[in-house]
Amino acid sequence: MKYIAYCRKSTDEPDRQILSIEAQVAELKEFATRENLEIERFVVESKTAKEPGRAKFNEVLNFVESGKAGGIISWHPDRLARNSVDGGRIIYLLDTGKLLDLKFPSFWFDNTPQGKFMLSIAFGQSKYYVDNLSENVKRGNRQKLRRGEWPNKAPFGYLNDKGNKKIAVDTKRAKYVRKGFEMFSTGRYSQVDIINFLTLNNIKNKSGHILHKDKIKRILTDPFYYGVMRFNNELYPGSHVPLVSKKLFDKVQENLEKNKKTHTNHKSEFDFLGLIKCGECGSSITAEKHVKNYKRTRRTATYIYYRCTKKQGKGSCSQKYITASSLEKKLRVAVHNRSISTFVAKSFFEWANRDAEKEKSQVKNALSGKLQQLEKTNEKLDTLLEAYLDKVVDEGEYKQKKNKMIENKVLIESQITELKEKGNTWLEPFLEFIKIAKTGAKIARVKNNCHELAVQAKTVGSNLNLKDRKLFVSGVNSAYQFLALHPTTAHSSRLSPDLLGDRDSNPDLMDQNHLAYR
Repeated sequence: MKYIAYCRKSTDEPDRQILSIEAQVAELKEFATRENLEIERFVVESKTAKEPGRAKFNEVLNFVESGKAGGIISWHPDRLARNSVDGGRIIYLLDTGKLLDLKFPSFWFDNTPQGKFMLSIAFGQSKYYVDNLSENVKRGNRQKLRRGEWPNKAPFGYLNDKGNKKIAVDTKRAKYVRKGFEMFSTGRYSQVDIINFLTLNNIKNKSGHILHKDKIKRILTDPFYYGVMRFNNELYPGSHVPLVSKKLFDKVQENLEKNKKTHTNHKSEFDFLGLIKCGECGSSITAEKHVKNYKRTRRTATYIYYRCTKKQGKGSCSQKYITASSLEKKLRVAVHNRSISTFVAKSFFEWANRDAEKEKSQVKNALSGKLQQLEKTNEKLDTLLEAYLDKVVDEGEYKQKKNKMIENKVLIESQITELKEKGNTWLEPFLEFIKIAKTGAKIARVKNNCHELAVQAKTVGSNLNLKDRKLFVSGVNSAYQFLALHPTTAHSSRLSPDLLGDRDSNPDLMDQNHLAYR
């Protein structure tokens, strides 16, 4: 009788007692020589047997069913099957007589009712081992999650520390991941811009390839980066170091929600596309490219124009086109007028730091209130857990409410940390305003930077409208609006007291003053 030998070992089997494929082949050869068995061929496979569908295993059974071999040799029955389907197929082949014999160096088998009964028990034990192992793994994962430990591969920007089996910050990639969050939170950068930023800084995945857009989206939506682990749609507080704050993460989610509608990206060709609306009919301003051939000089020139899309219908808008160079000049004036000089920026930084020191004593009351909120949230979590254990709430409702409480808890904890470290809530946005306003002066002067110019214009202005080839900027943040109304003061060496007058005003306060740039 001819036999076919099957050897298998999967990478997900933690049992080190299981022989490697090479060792199984050697053992089966020795066993066949000792028992005078003729092996027609060896079939090896590196795949788990927990589920049916193994290609090489099916090949072995097809070999038997075709009559090319009458028996199978394997190290142990668990090499053949660890699930009820594959085990049942082997028993059925024995029942129908297509499979005449099974040989195992580590297991006794005779093709008799007793032998098939013992074989079915061996297959059942193999399945029980897999099922029990799965439950043990799940239980171990749940325990790790309760301790704040991530049981899987570390997300991008983190590393698996094999020494203490914890998650460590990837010092090479972490700061760029954080910067990616900051960029997207402004609403001025797309996921493609983040990919370009990472690529420019030679930040790639572990295989050395450029990060895909789907990878960027997974990063931007993963709560792991602000300190919370999402596992099977349930949130757990993590013990790892967060790369971003909950506040920054939430801002990113808002922008992702706004950008759900996808549009063809022409940004590489038309830098100001999607930036401006028509001042007459309110339609978007689109761009088009024209190529002109000059026969006399045999020269070809490319011109870019911006015009109203006239979506309200023909005759609904009388606005004419404007050249890209003309629009660029108007945007540079608008950005420059909403910027400050290096001297003014330095004076603001010095003042803000001095004032922040004075306000630290006022933080104690705010900190005390946040600590009370945190204590109440922890009490609610305990009450919710007791209700779940007492079966007052079902699993779905428990996870939903728990996730909201965990997010709220992390937010409060981040606010407490911010109060302890910075002492106030106005300093960070104020310093960011100074930084952006200072950068605007440089961007307005530099040439061949239309993409940066568009980003800066979107930052310091909103409701940009084009009418009669004039640029109108309205609804601007009150701080940038003040700079636009007092551009000379903002750039002079004489710091006006008026520039400090609105330092405590709501940074989201909008006014409707209009400025036109001819």
